[in-house]
Amino acid sequence: MNATETKENCTREIEVEVPAEVVSRETGVVIERFQKHARLPGFRKGKVPASVVRQRFPEDIRSEVVEALVPRYFRQEVEKRGLQPVSQPRVSDLHVVDGEPLRFKASFEIMPEIQVSGYEELRAEKHDTSVSDQEVEEALGRLREQHATYNAVDDRELQDGDFAQVSLVGTPQSSEGKPVTMDDVMVEIGGATTVSEFSDHLRGARPGEERRFDVTYPADFSDQRLAGRKLAYAISVKAIKQKVLPELNDDFAKEAGEFQSLEELRSKIRQQLEAEKKHSAEHAAKDKLVEELVRRNNFPIPEALVDRQVDVRLERGLRALAAQGMRTEDMKKMDFSRLRAGQREAAVREVKAGLILDKIADQEKIEVTDEEVNQEIEALAKQMQQTAEAVRARLTRDGALDRIRSRIRNEKTLDFLYRRSA
Repeated sequence: MNATETKENCTREIEVEVPAEVVSRETGVVIERFQKHARLPGFRKGKVPASVVRQRFPEDIRSEVVEALVPRYFRQEVEKRGLQPVSQPRVSDLHVVDGEPLRFKASFEIMPEIQVSGYEELRAEKHDTSVSDQEVEEALGRLREQHATYNAVDDRELQDGDFAQVSLVGTPQSSEGKPVTMDDVMVEIGGATTVSEFSDHLRGARPGEERRFDVTYPADFSDQRLAGRKLAYAISVKAIKQKVLPELNDDFAKEAGEFQSLEELRSKIRQQLEAEKKHSAEHAAKDKLVEELVRRNNFPIPEALVDRQVDVRLERGLRALAAQGMRTEDMKKMDFSRLRAGQREAAVREVKAGLILDKIADQEKIEVTDEEVNQEIEALAKQMQQTAEAVRARLTRDGALDRIRSRIRNEKTLDFLYRRSA
């Protein structure tokens, strides 16, 4: 087998020649297979002469010979050269003539050769993780809001600060979408998060009254099920409620959890806030380390890896939209070409970061144990409410175990860099 190679960044192109005798032998195998199954007038099944098969099915025979030999000889050639393709080969200049060698060119991408430098002197940013008394009191206030009660108010109209207990039906003003139906919803009149049309039309209403009005939601509305849509609402006011906050004392602390006093509750809140700040600070510092690594190490990357990462980011985004209630038919109307283009820059950065961290892990001999992979699988199983065995089987079937091992390795490497640079 003769072959030549052309190099350009991560792209390789090889020219492969399969000997004529190999092509002839494979052609004979294909013809024999056709003879066994061919049904032609005047011949019994399995008795069609080879010459007739060759004459009647020349393109089919040629196609099967190519499908058998091109992948086989491509694999042999890249293995001989020590190349590891990360993309499917693009075959061109295919030459198939009876009695002659089969020739073709195959273009594909490989991993770049990376020499990572400068990571030894990286220094993580320091962040203030102290918690002020004001932050503790604000968190305590939020906890107090969660334990609020709502007392009924009789014989007056709704006013700002009240909560209207309502049932509602929202009918889309187009042929798309189902009506929104909800019972016993609490609407804060004049509330900071209340859609203004609700406050405007319910203010002044009394229990037993019904109000009708339209709401046009902006395209960037937080609830994707309503974003950009216009709904006609019919709302029945059932009751007027006033929010009553519990007093801040030891009794409240006991109700909020296993605390003996309000000061003990404050201390626990401070600890939780400090832990959250430290986690956020570490996450931000690690992001900066990765950003600096990518900036210092410039190298070409395979487009195939970028495309896969774009797919990952799009799939993640679509799952998030589905979780928010966005309908499949609405997703199908999205401009995926524009979405892919918008994800490319981040995908390039993520691919580069992954390759750099992988190289550092090689240099620092950072590995992932089977126990660490098992712990990840058990965590996934608990989250998905499935058995660990079922999750492992699915991950193995999807080829995702290696990706999990690679992610854990990158996380360990980034943790190694953070601890050393902190």
